[in-house]
Amino acid sequence: MRDILKEIVTQKKDIVAEAKREHPLEKIQQSLKKGSFRMTEAFRKRSWGLIAECKLQSPAKGRLNTRDSVVDLARIYEANGAAVLSVHTDPHFLGCNEDFRKVRAAVSLPLLRKDFIIDPYQIYEARALGADAILLIVRILTGKQLASFLAIAHTLGMDALVEIHDRSDLEKAQRTEASFLGINNRNLTSFDTDIQQSLDLLPYCDPARTLISESGVRDAADARKLQMAGADGILVGESLVRADDIGAMTRSLAQP
Repeated sequence: MRDILKEIVTQKKDIVAEAKREHPLEKIQQSLKKGSFRMTEAFRKRSWGLIAECKLQSPAKGRLNTRDSVVDLARIYEANGAAVLSVHTDPHFLGCNEDFRKVRAAVSLPLLRKDFIIDPYQIYEARALGADAILLIVRILTGKQLASFLAIAHTLGMDALVEIHDRSDLEKAQRTEASFLGINNRNLTSFDTDIQQSLDLLPYCDPARTLISESGVRDAADARKLQMAGADGILVGESLVRADDIGAMTRSLAQP
């Protein structure tokens, strides 16, 4: 069976190496301005939050939206109640750094850089792009890397959504100071989704942390089910970008 995550991480090593050659870390660090933990602030203001994803393509399902640009999606989400925006910078999702810059210039909401972070360089790069938060996937990091990457993000004033997929990932994540835990409902090998993954893991999560269910949320009924199970919010991409009325779908998920 095709292992999509493994393929992405293998290619990511080459992408990061090229980025380091073109934009050395020392130069990036010279112009960095510290963030102010804006994702934490956004969730502190509400009991439920939608992280709406600006995603045009999936490596498993291909092109998801040919009608809107990433900036179009960002503006719709902001106007209809999203708490935070997630913007892909990985080419498997038709993401790129330039799209992130365009979204940063177009909206005022906190931005999460959605990528496969395997090197500290990418964290500094994310802040340089204007990211307020990053995604850290437990499955592709050692415990030492996870703790180190969290520390770098926090030093830069950035939040980190620490993504887990099973009890083993959860135990590893909860040994860190992660404020945000994201339960990915996507099978990392096949990329199939099922919110039962979150429903099964939420009882074992530390309720003092902000708990986000990621992927596979189809409608407001799914969102309500997750909210009642203890989630503080959801991260949704495909259901939003494929909706006939993206604004209406955003409102329904932002206030389930």
